[in-house]
Amino acid sequence: MEIKIENIDHIREAAREFIQHIGDHRVFAFYGKMGAGKTTFVKAICEELGVDDVITSPTFAIVNEYTSGEGDSIFHFDFYRIKKIEEVYDMGYEDYFYSGSLCFIEWPELIEDILPDDAIRVNIAEQEDGSRLVAF
Repeated sequence: MEIKIENIDHIREAAREFIQHIGDHRVFAFYGKMGAGKTTFVKAICEELGVDDVITSPTFAIVNEYTSGEGDSIFHFDFYRIKKIEEVYDMGYEDYFYSGSLCFIEWPELIEDILPDDAIRVNIAEQEDGSRLVAF
């Protein structure tokens, strides 16, 4: 599946389309270069799911927890600053990944070996015209 985001003004539409395809999947690993729009897209998805909290990249906290409009937990991870996999073990990643809650993971390259087998890999790439292509 591919979703094209023409510009930032259309990101909420793209987020709605993405949500329509979530199905029963719970863990989403977002790949893309720095500045590709991973955090911005996750933010739009969370807003479309009714999150009222301030949504920011959990670069320093590693994980942020939000509450959807339905009252469900959503976990947003950023593993950019992880130096070794033991840090992820120590945080109890299994409690999050296998909780049944939505998990949105930025920089999953650093934890590939522990991603659940059914994690959906989402690639975000900036196109020459400045648009973004979201493929999953």
